[in-house]
Amino acid sequence: MRLRHIPGSEEFVRRASATVNEPERYRGKWSAFFREDAPLALEIGMGKGRFLRELSAREPGWNFLGLERYASVLQKAIERKEREEREQGKKERENLFFLWEDAKRLTEIFAPGEVARIYLNFSDPWPKAGHAMRRLTSREFLKLYDAVLAPEGEIWFKTDNDGLFAWSLEEIPAAGWTLESVTRDLHGEVAPEDNVMTEYEQKFSSRGQKISRLIATRKKLARLQDQVGQSEIIPPANCNERIFEGVD
Repeated sequence: MRLRHIPGSEEFVRRASATVNEPERYRGKWSAFFREDAPLALEIGMGKGRFLRELSAREPGWNFLGLERYASVLQKAIERKEREEREQGKKERENLFFLWEDAKRLTEIFAPGEVARIYLNFSDPWPKAGHAMRRLTSREFLKLYDAVLAPEGEIWFKTDNDGLFAWSLEEIPAAGWTLESVTRDLHGEVAPEDNVMTEYEQKFSSRGQKISRLIATRKKLARLQDQVGQSEIIPPANCNERIFEGVD
C-alpha cells in the first residue's frame, strides 16, 4: 500500500511533546527518562497507535515506546493520542512516548538488556524472496532484538498473513529463539480481555479473518512440539519459495 505523505508532518512530529527527538541521548538511561522506573516495552511499526494507547492505559506499571518510520503515520498517531486525552479530560500519559526512527537503529537507541518486550503487530510481509531480510521477524532483525532485550525478554508477534507466520515459525527457532506460545486463532483461543487489538486487527477480524500470534524468547530450545510440527521448526532451504509460492 502506498502511503500518502502529509505535508509538514516531519515538523509536526519533531515539535510534538509525545515525540522523543534524538533518542540515542537516552541510550542506557531510559529508566531515568520515564517518571517511573518500570519495564520498558517497544512496539516496532506502531501505525496509528491504537494498540499502545490502550495497552499503556491498561498497564500503568510498564513504560512504552512506539517506533514508527513514517512521519505521516506518526502524525496521525500523535493526533489521536492528543484527541483522546483531550476528550477524556486527562493529562498527557507519562508512560507512553513515540520515536520517529528506523528499527535498524535499535542498538544506537537502546543499551543491552534495556528492553523487556518487543511487539511486532501486522508487519509488512515483504512477500518476495529477495526481500526476506526486510521482514521484522528475519534473522537480521532478530540479531538487533537480541542485542537490546533483557535476558528474559520477549517478542510478541501478531499477523493475519499466513505465509509470513509460517515463515516466521521457521525463521525464529532457526535463529536460536524458543517459541513459548503459538496460536493460529488468537481470538478463538485467547480471552478478549487478554488481547489488545490494533486498528488492522479489528478490521481483519471483523471480516472473519483469523489472527495468528507467537511469543518468542531466548530460553533453551523448543518445547512446542505439541503446538507446531517439527517440519515447521526446521526451515527447508527453499522456504521462501514454498511459503510465498507464486509471488514474483
